[in-house]
Order: sequence, then C-alpha cells, then structure tokens
Amino acid sequence: MHGRLHAVHRMKLGARQVRGPFGLDVEKMSPRGKIVAALMVLGLVALSGVFLALTPVWWIFTTYFWIAFPALGLLGSGIAGLREGGVGRVSEEIRERELLETLRDHGEVTPAGVAAETSLTVAEADRRLRALAEGGHLEVKARGGGIFYALWEAEGRIAGVK
Repeated sequence: MHGRLHAVHRMKLGARQVRGPFGLDVEKMSPRGKIVAALMVLGLVALSGVFLALTPVWWIFTTYFWIAFPALGLLGSGIAGLREGGVGRVSEEIRERELLETLRDHGEVTPAGVAAETSLTVAEADRRLRALAEGGHLEVKARGGGIFYALWEAEGRIAGVK
C-alpha cells in the first residue's frame, strides 16, 4: 500500500509542475484574484513602456508587449466571473472534487486526513463526509476510537475505476 501512495504522491507533484508559471492554476483562481494579477502585469507593462518611450531604445518595448494580451484575457475572465457571481459554485465544485479524489487515492480517510490533503477545514470535511455517509455514498468504519470513511467496495470492479 505504501508503494501505491508514494506513486500517487509523485503523480500529484508532477501535475503541480505542469500548471503554469509560478505554480498558479488560473482556472482555480477567484475572479478577484484574476483581476489583481492581470492589473499587476498590465501596470508593470505600462510603466516600463512609459520609461522606454523616453529613451532612444523605445522599440524594445515591442519585444515584450505580447505579455499584455494574456493579462487582458485574464482581466476579462475575472470581470466576467464577478458579473456571473459564480465564485461559490466553482469553489464548491473544486472542493468536492478534492474530497472525492482524496477518498479514491487513500481508500479510507478521516476528516483530519482530508483537511491535510485538500483546501477544506476539518469541520467542513467532517460535515461533507457525514452528509455523503448519510446519503449512502460512503461506508463508515469505527476503529481504534476513530471514524473512517471509505468508498463502498464494488463486488465487480468497473472498468477504468481504481
């Protein structure tokens, strides 16, 4: 079991390295975070453009001005996210996905274990795990004074599911 967990941990680290520059995953950023990041980049580009316009090498500005285009897209995405008001919906989907991935990867989990692996707090993880168990989606096991939650064991494994 330890080998499997180590392989899963390595896969997660590899996925983090692919996300983007500085480890940022733009899809998971809040709309306000997107706006702040875009305005910072655009502000720096504009400031350097002003300084370069005052020098005889103003043409250098054209070689890196391309960075403003993704920043403008990020700004538009952030503004659209604020207008939609979908901040809670997206973060709820992400949190639920994190919880389910942790359950799948570790087999049995405790609320504290889920909180250590995800962005959920212990109280929130406990509430969500209880709700899933009450709905019949999880198996509850008591062992050594602790409560463990696990996915139900399927009698015949479904193709493609671990």
